[in-house]
Amino acid sequence: MNDAFKALADPTRRKILDLLKKGDLAAGEIAEHFDMTKPSISNHLNLLKQAELVRDERRGQHIVYSLNTTVFQDVMKWILDLQNAGEKDDRS
Repeated sequence: MNDAFKALADPTRRKILDLLKKGDLAAGEIAEHFDMTKPSISNHLNLLKQAELVRDERRGQHIVYSLNTTVFQDVMKWILDLQNAGEKDDRS
């Protein structure tokens, strides 16, 4: 989960995730939304893949990226558990 938090710390990677919540996109389609080189976008995508926040799949000549919602569910569970622990402390 540490890799997920590190990946989420970067605004470019958060914007990539925002784009992917609307649906699967090829790497080139993602790159069109940024004013940076394709190798830079590729590096961001690789970090998101390492953190297991996105999945990639080859479709013909393109690599298409999609959200991996399983990891987001794990992160949200951790955050909710943390919140619940704080609420229990407040009631004590």
